[in-house]
Amino acid sequence: MSNWISKNRHKYLLQYYIILVCKYRKKLFLYKNISDDIKRLSYEICDKNNIIIKYVETDRNHIHYMIELEPTNSVSKAIKLIKSYTTYYIWKSHSCYLKRYYWKERTFWTDGYFVCTVGNVSEKMLKEYIINQG
Repeated sequence: MSNWISKNRHKYLLQYYIILVCKYRKKLFLYKNISDDIKRLSYEICDKNNIIIKYVETDRNHIHYMIELEPTNSVSKAIKLIKSYTTYYIWKSHSCYLKRYYWKERTFWTDGYFVCTVGNVSEKMLKEYIINQG
């Protein structure tokens, strides 16, 4: 369980669970070099942009992240950043391998993604807390 983050005038803990899927559900993460490089590239871009990756792991055709963001960052911006950065650099280092799957397309991820928040309290507990105020 993470601790609250305190800044000058606010305290927060914004955690998200994200799943990104390879375009056409290609099983590209079976190739260990791509799996390792995507993880490394994800950490690189997130470190540069104040995004904390708590956990990351790949499956055959998708990747799971648990990240923490500052209130000034949007989750959609963070996902766009991860997708664009990893796509660009994975093509630079593995273009021969990726051309077999994507031909003329320089793509890696599907257009969509899955995201949900990770909470520290249940909805029932929060409801009771709000009702019992004042």
